[in-house]
Amino acid sequence: MQQRRIPNTDLDVSVVCLGTMTFGTPVDQEGVDGIIDWCLDNGLNFIDTADMYEGYTRFLGSPGGKSEALIGNALVGRRDKAVITTKVGNPIGDDSYSGTGLGRDHVLHQIDASLERLRTDYVDIYEMHRDDPDTPLEESIATMAGLIEAGKVRHWGFSNFEPDDIHRMIALCDGNGWPRPVIAQPQLSWLVRDSEEAYNPACIEYDIAVTPYRTLQAGLLTGKYKRGQEAPPGSRGDESSWLDDPDDELWDRIEQFEREAAGASLTPTQYAVKWLLDRPGVTSVIVGCKRPDQLEPFVEAFA
Repeated sequence: MQQRRIPNTDLDVSVVCLGTMTFGTPVDQEGVDGIIDWCLDNGLNFIDTADMYEGYTRFLGSPGGKSEALIGNALVGRRDKAVITTKVGNPIGDDSYSGTGLGRDHVLHQIDASLERLRTDYVDIYEMHRDDPDTPLEESIATMAGLIEAGKVRHWGFSNFEPDDIHRMIALCDGNGWPRPVIAQPQLSWLVRDSEEAYNPACIEYDIAVTPYRTLQAGLLTGKYKRGQEAPPGSRGDESSWLDDPDDELWDRIEQFEREAAGASLTPTQYAVKWLLDRPGVTSVIVGCKRPDQLEPFVEAFA
């Protein structure tokens, strides 16, 4: 699979990044092992996770950690073959610990928990999952800088912040001698393009890699859902409540998207990813799966 370099790093990552929100439920350890085996054998080396991910059963404040643990088990003996990014900031916890936000104490607790679950001494990129109005941004970035200095994190990034926050981050980093962020995760797809107004341009201005998530819109851009028909058995729309029922206006847009894909001689999933990879500033596109065969079209399209 094609690779692109994350600016201001030595990290070359596959243009498709493995999203792991399904790891835990419905994808168990055997399934994760098979997916990661396939990815590493086919040049897909970039893996995205978060401390809160545990599959379809997750909710804000749930224990989390399952996705990281499954990935860690699957990578035993070949950690060096993968570029791993994980995230912190959402509510998480159980009877032994609960916390949220980007305060220093919580971040320090969570990086150690993530490293233990991932069975590694470091993560390649640690991302602030969401903004934290209760913690000064200076404290959060200083904590990231400290983790880089300690060797637990190689680089840092962010997701779900506002464009103005990006400018503040850079000013704080430059003013304090802290490492700048190298990666950003906005929601971006053929259907949802809000980040192109100000978020992505800010990332481009500061040479921050854009790695979009929700790129297939929970399956709406895969071609498997049709107007007036039930969700196919085994699909996300069939197995979880993560997929809303499209109205007629949205169906019109989905059908236009599928016509564009056919005109480009690509499957809908291939076209959804290619459309993103052609956007300015995009380095890699996050795509989730439940089986390795769901990733095969991307190797075919981006070899």
